[in-house]
Amino acid sequence: MHTILGAGGTVANALTRELLNNNETIRLVSRKPTLLQGKNLTWKKADLLNYAELLEAVKGSTVIYLTAGLIYDKTIWQQQWPVVMQNFINLGKETGARLIFFDNVYMYGLVNGPMLETTPYNPCSIKGEVRAAIATKLMDEAKAGNIKASIARAADFYGTETMNSFFDMMVLDKYAKKQSAQWIGDPKKLHNFSYIPDMGKGMYLLGQNPDSDNQIWHMPTAAPLSGKQFIDLAAGIYGVDPKYMAVKKLMLQLYGLFNKPVQGSVEMYYQYVNDYNFNSDKFEKAFNFKPTIYEDGVKLMSETLYKKS
Repeated sequence: MHTILGAGGTVANALTRELLNNNETIRLVSRKPTLLQGKNLTWKKADLLNYAELLEAVKGSTVIYLTAGLIYDKTIWQQQWPVVMQNFINLGKETGARLIFFDNVYMYGLVNGPMLETTPYNPCSIKGEVRAAIATKLMDEAKAGNIKASIARAADFYGTETMNSFFDMMVLDKYAKKQSAQWIGDPKKLHNFSYIPDMGKGMYLLGQNPDSDNQIWHMPTAAPLSGKQFIDLAAGIYGVDPKYMAVKKLMLQLYGLFNKPVQGSVEMYYQYVNDYNFNSDKFEKAFNFKPTIYEDGVKLMSETLYKKS
């Protein structure tokens, strides 16, 4: 049985669909029921901070995925992520299930060159420090032979159902409404975006292959483009002029006074004024997997989630 902790989120839903398409038995675990339904799919209520509830919810699991996204607040991250990760590790120890943690790149900090699975952790944000600590804790337990665990790491997203992506929210949705787009930081700098359906497929492949255990994997992600290239590409697909405004740090800080998630993004501003080059060659070679090119992903978004008006 494949169990997803933090069900209902964008990545969890993509993984659930992939598992459903392959007739797997699935247990979804979250505090609120999810909308997805299907054959051999059940839901259990549990809080990630409550180990007893989690242990009851994961009974019979062979693979447990942690795909949770906590409230985007550094204080909450400092308080809750260590507890969530310790519970996750304890589940692996007690059940013997394989563990797969879906992670981001905050622990790397500012990287000069491509981000690789071997890139050392050098966080330059509080959120990055939290991520570095929990990722290290998980892999230390795996190296010690106490659990079987791997980390699936992704770049910034696009193709989200909830606009939990600045590219979706500030470019695709804007052009779908024939409005001017926005771009955080310097549009001349490079950036990657991981396509959500590819994240579901990537996680599924890790779940199917025990040989992938006890490693870090960068999920399949197309090579970076400059912000201006992303803007031009999207404008061409939506049939609009590539109008946009660059959002500077001060503007984020001011808007963040009234919007907590935006406030939480200010410390990550370094990612948008420097080249951000996420490399997934290891995964692509190991699984013979080619990530969706941006032209295809954005075109599909223009026909589905962010339809042209």
